[in-house]
Amino acid sequence: MIEKETMRRVTVRIVPFLMACYFIAFVDRVNAGFAALQMNKDVGLSATDFGFGAGLFYITYVLFEIPSNLALQKVGARLWIARIMMTWGLVSAATAFVTGPNSFYAVRLLLGAAEAGFFPGVILYLTYWFPAEYRGRIVALFMVAVPISSFLGSPISATILQADNWLGLRGWQWLFILEALPAILLGAATWFVLPDRPSRAKWLSPDQREWLTHRLAFEPSSLRPAVGHLPLKQLLLNKYVLAAALVYAGASGASQCLSLWQPQILKSFGHSITQTGLLNAIPFGLASVIMIWWGRRSDKNRERVWHTAIPLALVAASLAAGLLVTSLAGTMVVLCLAVIGTYAFKGPFWALSTEWLSTGAAATGIALINAIGNIGGFVGTYLLGVIKDATGSYPMGLLPLAALSAAGTVAVVMLGWRSAQP
Repeated sequence: MIEKETMRRVTVRIVPFLMACYFIAFVDRVNAGFAALQMNKDVGLSATDFGFGAGLFYITYVLFEIPSNLALQKVGARLWIARIMMTWGLVSAATAFVTGPNSFYAVRLLLGAAEAGFFPGVILYLTYWFPAEYRGRIVALFMVAVPISSFLGSPISATILQADNWLGLRGWQWLFILEALPAILLGAATWFVLPDRPSRAKWLSPDQREWLTHRLAFEPSSLRPAVGHLPLKQLLLNKYVLAAALVYAGASGASQCLSLWQPQILKSFGHSITQTGLLNAIPFGLASVIMIWWGRRSDKNRERVWHTAIPLALVAASLAAGLLVTSLAGTMVVLCLAVIGTYAFKGPFWALSTEWLSTGAAATGIALINAIGNIGGFVGTYLLGVIKDATGSYPMGLLPLAALSAAGTVAVVMLGWRSAQP
C-alpha cells in the first residue's frame, strides 16, 4: 500500500535526524543546570542570579520566534535550521567563559536569540510531511528527544564535570564546550539531509511524492480549522491561540524549570555529582517511554483534548503534592510524575494545536503559541530561584507552575468543547 510505505520511508529518513538535532538543542539549553553545581560558586551566582539568568533565555527566544519561523517558511527549512543550529552551538560554547552574573545574563540572552525558531520551525516542517492523523505519534516521537537528552545527558554531564582542571579549564567549562560541538556538526549536515518539501525528496519514488503532496493538499473535510488565515494582530488576539499558549505555558514552564533546577533539588539531599546525575536520569527515562505510548494512544483513538488535559492535570497535582513530601523517595515520586506529565502532554497538544490552525495561519500561529507559552519557562525558572532564596524551599518555588498547569487544564477542556461545536 502506497500510504504505508511512503509514511514509513518519510519517518525513517526525517524523524531520527530531527530527534538528534533536538536532543542536542535541549542538552545545550539546560546543561547550565548541571554546570551550576560548580559554576555558581566559581563565578559568584546566587540562586536568584542563576534563576534569573537561566530564565533570560526565554526573553529573546520569545522575541525572535515569529520572525524566525517566517524566515524558515520563506528561505526553506534546511538552510534556516542549519543557521539556527550552528549559531546556538557557537553561543553555547561561549558560556564556558562567563565570569560573573552580567556575562552569564548576556550569553543566555544570546542563546535564546540563536535557538529561537528551531522548535516551532520543526513543528511547522513536520506539517509539510505528515497528514494530521499521524501527528500525535510523530510529534511525540520527535519530542522524546527531550527526556532522552536528560536521561542520557545527566550521567554524561556529571562525568564531564569530573574532567576538572584539564588543560587549565574547570569541569563546567568543558561541559559547555564539548556539548556544543554536535550542534555545529549537525547544523552543517542539515543542508544535505533535509529536503524542504516532499516534491524535492529524491528518496521517494515519483508515485510516492505525488501521493503525499496530494494527500497533504487535501486533508479530510472533517478537519475544519478553528483559526483561519489571519494577520498577526488578529492572531495575537485569537482565543484559540491565546488559550493554547496558556495551556502550553504550564507544561513548558514545568518542563524547563525542572530540567534546570532538578539536579540542584536532588543534590540538596547530600548526594555526590555522579549520584545526582544517575537519579536525575530516572524521571526522564520513564517519561521517554510513556510519551511515545501516549502519543500513539491519542492517534489510535483520534482524541486530542483529554489526551492533552490529563497529563497537564498530573503536572499540577504532582507539583502541588511536593509540599507534602520531605524524603528523597517522596521527592523522586513527585518529580517522576511531574516529568511524565510534561512530556506525555506534548504529542497530543501539538497535534491538537496544528489541527486548530489553518495552513495560512500555521507558521505564525505555531510560533506565537510556542513563544507566549515559553514565557512560563522564564517566570517559573526565575521565581523558583527567588522563592528558594526567600524560603529555603524548592517545593514552594514550584507552586506557581502548579497553578499555571491547573489553569491550562481547564482552558484546554473548554476550548476543546467549543471547537467541537457546530
